[in-house]
Amino acid sequence: MYWANFLHIYQPPTQKEIWVRRITDECYRKLFAGILKTLPHRQAGLPAGEVGKHARLTLNINGILCELLDKHGGRDVLENIKKLLQNGTLELTGSAKFHAFLPLLPESEIERQILLNEAILDKYFGNLWRGPAGNGFFSPEMAYSHKVAAVAARLGYKWMVMDELGFPSGKKYSPDTIYKIKGLEDFSVFFRERNLSFTILSAQVGTVPTILRYLGQRLEKNEYVVTAMDGETFGHHRPGLETLLFDLLSEKKIQSLAIGDLPGKFTKTEEIEPKESTWAVTKNDIKNNTPFSRWNKSDNPIQQNQWELTNIAIAAGNRAPVDDKVRGLLDAALHSDQYWWASARPWWSLEMMERGAYELKQVVLEAPASTVQEKNRAEELYRNIVYTALEWQRSGLVDAISRQEDEEVRERLEEKEQLFITKDEYRQMIATLEQQMHLAAKAEEYHRAAMIKDRIRELNEEMEKQK
Repeated sequence: MYWANFLHIYQPPTQKEIWVRRITDECYRKLFAGILKTLPHRQAGLPAGEVGKHARLTLNINGILCELLDKHGGRDVLENIKKLLQNGTLELTGSAKFHAFLPLLPESEIERQILLNEAILDKYFGNLWRGPAGNGFFSPEMAYSHKVAAVAARLGYKWMVMDELGFPSGKKYSPDTIYKIKGLEDFSVFFRERNLSFTILSAQVGTVPTILRYLGQRLEKNEYVVTAMDGETFGHHRPGLETLLFDLLSEKKIQSLAIGDLPGKFTKTEEIEPKESTWAVTKNDIKNNTPFSRWNKSDNPIQQNQWELTNIAIAAGNRAPVDDKVRGLLDAALHSDQYWWASARPWWSLEMMERGAYELKQVVLEAPASTVQEKNRAEELYRNIVYTALEWQRSGLVDAISRQEDEEVRERLEEKEQLFITKDEYRQMIATLEQQMHLAAKAEEYHRAAMIKDRIRELNEEMEKQK
């Protein structure tokens, strides 16, 4: 079995310096330094022509994060990513520079975001990031639509990664087949396996033997599995979990490849028409044909106002000269976070909503060709977004919506869907985390030590439930 793991790392353009530095310390720095240290050991003894063909993985780093790392003390992270590209361990995908939600944007904006991202990757990694057989593409939020795939293909990309719930209904998925998107010439799509991805990223698994038990006989088969998750899970959201990733990449029973390597391993192909989806999509979303509901729900007045404001800003911004500062303001203002944090399912941040709405409003107010009507409407929409969000928060509606969050998300946490972890494996995880907690405290990284302590408490509680 071949394992193709995809990691996505990103911070919004509005992210505060303190958080960029903290996440860099807790995750990015440890993650890529650890991969550098781990993978050469796996490649030791291989013939020169084989080095770089094993223990590989796929990474998406949006252009805005490259700039934030450069600005806020993370140049060593960028250098380590470059080293991993040089030694063949990493492949990079293209994406949208500012993490825009592409399916709901005009094609011209999709293309612009992609090209802006390419310019940043060229700046920091040169031609190293451009694969000889063509790169893959990651649509932020793993948001798939045929329109997005068509733009990516037109710009020279060769594949996309998307969620398994986007696989066509009525067809059986085969893990030994390369799927091509119907209507696009030589453009493939790879589906991430939800259960395995979720199990790793949610830290329900702490040791490699548990993963091996989960995979079972699949390890001996000529097939592939794709996992995809946020890179920040390793070390930031879940302190200590980065060690699991290093162990998995070092495990001899699992051959890890980059996604772009898979077409060279499997010759069977099939044309399909994937369904619109995201990596947060649920079965009910698919059933109700609302694949983008976390970002644009028809009965969410905040999101409806956000998108009306977005469309006014796009219209006004595109009437400005290409090199005008307003055009740059619009590019950054299109980040997807503002819509996500307005969903209340269960994610909610009044700060992110206000900041996003303010930036879009400023595009309209500063665009030289904006009409009086557009400016007045932008002001009105900004107020609607902020006042409605405040009312939702004060009234308790946010909590009510959160409690009604789709049942299938909660069901993934039920015991029947968890992998069995032995008490010895729990103790091993706890011992590793205790060591890291003491090291963090000794280094006066008290915030990280407290996070690790909370995770140890969670694991102890889970262990006590074992019979």
